[in-house]
Amino acid sequence: MGKRITSKFKPQNKWVRDMVESDPNMASTLDVTRDALKLQTPDQSLCSVCKGGKMLCGKTTCPIMARLGAVNNLYQSIKGTEIDGSSPPSVFVGRFGYPYVQIGPLTPTFYGNTEILDAPEQWFGKSINEIISYRSQLIRGMTPVNVNKPWKAGRLLDQTRELSLAEHYVETEMKLSKKPTQRFYMNDDVQPIGPTAPLENVDIGYIKWNRFMEKYHYDTDLKAAPATIKLFENDVPISNIMRAFSMGNFGVEKNRKLVPTRWSITAVDDLLGKYLTQKIKEYPLINHYEVYESNYIGNRFEILLMPDSWCYEAYEAWYPRTLWNPDEEKVAIVTDWEPYKGRTKYASMGGCYYSGKLAVLENLEERQRQAKVFIFREAYPDYILPVGVWQVRENCRNAMKQEPKKFETLNEALNHTMSRLSIPLQRWIEAGPLLKHTLTQRKLTEFFH
Repeated sequence: MGKRITSKFKPQNKWVRDMVESDPNMASTLDVTRDALKLQTPDQSLCSVCKGGKMLCGKTTCPIMARLGAVNNLYQSIKGTEIDGSSPPSVFVGRFGYPYVQIGPLTPTFYGNTEILDAPEQWFGKSINEIISYRSQLIRGMTPVNVNKPWKAGRLLDQTRELSLAEHYVETEMKLSKKPTQRFYMNDDVQPIGPTAPLENVDIGYIKWNRFMEKYHYDTDLKAAPATIKLFENDVPISNIMRAFSMGNFGVEKNRKLVPTRWSITAVDDLLGKYLTQKIKEYPLINHYEVYESNYIGNRFEILLMPDSWCYEAYEAWYPRTLWNPDEEKVAIVTDWEPYKGRTKYASMGGCYYSGKLAVLENLEERQRQAKVFIFREAYPDYILPVGVWQVRENCRNAMKQEPKKFETLNEALNHTMSRLSIPLQRWIEAGPLLKHTLTQRKLTEFFH
């Protein structure tokens, strides 16, 4: 990708103005010259040629226009540098410049029950535009912090940390040093986010902590990993655990540190996945080949469980001109796997590998069964922009809630699985070692029948 160019929305950004003016409702209210909006676009971007009309990216809806619409709605409610509203609760720890990062609370500009704005467990089934709206309504107040010396941030850290332990939405007032800025990335592979501004002060209203969060927060002798597991076992939502984990709320006191939000999500998925993996290895195998499926916002998941010892392989197939595959013709398949003993390195697929794994393991643990697991994912052009790894976790959770198709043989199970996918079996076999090995191995038990 070429270098990025950052500029404000000035009148000379005519192609941006043309996009906005093509929508009468947006054109009447969105001022593209305002200082609150900033543009960042890569060289040779299709967006500057397409202007939201030609769909040159191959998607069914323009992701740029979808995000502009969400930004437009939000800016009508921002009056100045004081932001009052009910935080869902929500906090953010950045990763750029680590260990010197930006942290702070997030809140919308209105009061009431706002919990859905930062509760991915409640998002499955919502439209892509609704999800963009949830993501875009939260304004970030940010302050710089050294993750290894967070106490130097003083009261701003304390208030943000308290917010991260809240069980329900909290009335929040932020004083910003300037009006929030929406840094708008004119690229269709960037997640929607709300505007940000430097944080001067934050005040939070009455706050009730989750009782399990409170218990393990004050246990300064308990390591972070067992604390996280105990929260999970007490049915604390994973998104709540991740939020509190990112603010360094658990673990031996001298070792506590802030963890960037993006990293904390994968860390919790991985930690809980390893815990459940060890548990299900003690259980008997499932009795049949089982196939589960889910299809949501342009992502189809087919999950194949085999009556065999624990192993796991995950596949992602990105169709041409989807988020991570700019090619105009070829489908791109990425995969990663782990044997019975587990992995020693971070999965090349990233966080999706761990979120899908956890969803399946939750089901196996509930049933007290063990299986070999394959997750096949096809991402189509109508998945117009990334929304986060929660989508993989919740899609797979939804699949595992359904009644599975059961089969007596591997051939029958694979034939059914492939009938639900568009990519032929041979492509999947070529992409991943575990499936190939499964289809070619001959067990010793075969020689005694």
